[in-house]
Amino acid sequence: MVTNPERFTKTIQAFDKANAEDPHSVIVEGKSFPREVIYAKRMSEWLFKAYPNASEVLQLASRCQHIGRWKIARDTYPNGRVGYIQWRNELKVLHAETASAIVLDNGYDEELAKRLSFLVQKKNLRKDEETQALEDVICLVFLEHYFEDFASKHDEAKIIDIVQKTWKKMSTHAHDLALTVNYPEHIASILKKALVE
Repeated sequence: MVTNPERFTKTIQAFDKANAEDPHSVIVEGKSFPREVIYAKRMSEWLFKAYPNASEVLQLASRCQHIGRWKIARDTYPNGRVGYIQWRNELKVLHAETASAIVLDNGYDEELAKRLSFLVQKKNLRKDEETQALEDVICLVFLEHYFEDFASKHDEAKIIDIVQKTWKKMSTHAHDLALTVNYPEHIASILKKALVE
């Protein structure tokens, strides 16, 4: 339930405005859009499919989960897992700080801003229901919209490993939803193989 629809709408618009500065673009239905604007909308769409009764702060967290992502490039960190984790941790802080400033500017209180920051940084995964819900949505968006492109760039062993790691992060509810997605045939085959293994 949204406590103040006007404030909520203004905040969502502020998130989208910030993400519209993304210099990277994607083509959707023949039109070009800033990449993170599309990602944010996909997050909101999947949230309402997976968790139609999501709280206001979870709705906000889903919309801003990648806010400003392009500002910290992956190639500014070392290759490999250690560099990747460093990059992801820096991004979490950036997303949380950017989103918190926006909600405060739009009339939300410090308590909500702190909770939003907590969720965006995905703290207490598995133990916090809303953090888990956010992770579920992230994984579902990845599987439906980004996995095919990822799969085209890696060998099968790497792809299967990523599917299995993604699956472990998800709840049983999210597993059920992921299996309803209409994947291309070759992607469905890889998913099936990964889950059997």
